[in-house]
Amino acid sequence: MPIAETPAQVRRWFQAAVRRMWPIAEGSLSLRKSKCIRKNCSACLSGIGHASYVLSGRSGSRRFSIYVPDELAPDIQQAIENGRQLQELMNEAGVRLVNALKNRRKEQRRE
Repeated sequence: MPIAETPAQVRRWFQAAVRRMWPIAEGSLSLRKSKCIRKNCSACLSGIGHASYVLSGRSGSRRFSIYVPDELAPDIQQAIENGRQLQELMNEAGVRLVNALKNRRKEQRRE
């Protein structure tokens, strides 16, 4: 992290970092097992059940879950990881912006 940067430099750094973060998502991906509606299903009777991926998260105060096909699960997992990295990036951007604004204020007082 540079010692003395301007708010504009922080903005450019943040925008450049975010540009590389696609796909992006927030939530969690889980593999769930459930029973089916068929009588005498061999998978259900054996205890194996039927596995499927689900993306869970929040939209405002409401929770949601959405089915994710098996072949899309790796992409969604990457998107969730990118979302976590974005959160860390926003935290760093906040610190850098505060420091840049304080430096700018200090420079203005010297003039």
